[in-house]
Amino acid sequence: MVTTEIADKIKRLEEKYAAMGQNLSSYLDGLLYADYLTYWDYIQLDVLLNLQHPRTPIPDENIFIIYHQITELYFKLSLQAIEQICHAPVLSAEIFNTQLKRINNYFRNLINSFEIMVDGMDKEQFLQFRMALLPASGFQSGQFRMIEICSTRLQNLVYEPQRPGLDNSSLKEVLDNIYWRSGATELASGKKTLTLRQFELKYMEPFLQLATRYEQCNMLASFKKLTPEEQQQITPLLKEYDLNINVRWPLMHYKSAVRYLHKKPEDIAATGGTNWQQYLPPKNKRIVFFPELWSEEEVNNWGKLAMGE
Repeated sequence: MVTTEIADKIKRLEEKYAAMGQNLSSYLDGLLYADYLTYWDYIQLDVLLNLQHPRTPIPDENIFIIYHQITELYFKLSLQAIEQICHAPVLSAEIFNTQLKRINNYFRNLINSFEIMVDGMDKEQFLQFRMALLPASGFQSGQFRMIEICSTRLQNLVYEPQRPGLDNSSLKEVLDNIYWRSGATELASGKKTLTLRQFELKYMEPFLQLATRYEQCNMLASFKKLTPEEQQQITPLLKEYDLNINVRWPLMHYKSAVRYLHKKPEDIAATGGTNWQQYLPPKNKRIVFFPELWSEEEVNNWGKLAMGE
């Protein structure tokens, strides 16, 4: 028996497919013979569980790979949320509020889960398998750099002393001076590491395209388009976002590096040869997405209180 509800849906489907020049009957035949969807097919479980390809037989390398894969998936979710804010057809405090809460939850989970890395791997195993990863480095996370670019004006991603000379520069010139490029230089010579050269070759052009696309609608620019009342409502979430990405997340990386790479009389080099001792501490970088939301004292002490925890 065809109910009125089913008949109405069939009519709407006919209209939908007719508008595309398609025959509904053919699609119904396909539905008739299609198998039922399963959980493992829907999430591509077999593919997912076979995405780990350790370079060594050392067991804890799998922890290292899986954790970083999970991290990149959270970054993907964050970029999707940023997209929905910055390219919303009609921006509103409600959209900002909903998506910011999501991003903060993603980063809160990442920050709280870092014990999987800090305490979840055997130190000696890590120091063995890490040598097979050269010159790869977590520094090369393109998605994290994309989050930074989408969050603020590009000049805010340049070390403060260099910013005055870039006021009238092109986006490419500003991008050429972005802070992280100095974080992958050789400790002795100051030359670019292979890690940085690989990263620039793969990502600098996409980064420039992204910076161009978000120049007028990044998170900071979008925030400024809200009314003062809406800005007041969003400010606490935006400050949490700033701290999560620029203080708490890099601080967890620093703590991990200290655990695994700190060794007297001298520290062990990171896998990419990055000068992690100077680069990772938030108080050294002082990168702030939304400087207008913080007092001068808070910016001057950026990351210092967290480093003392």
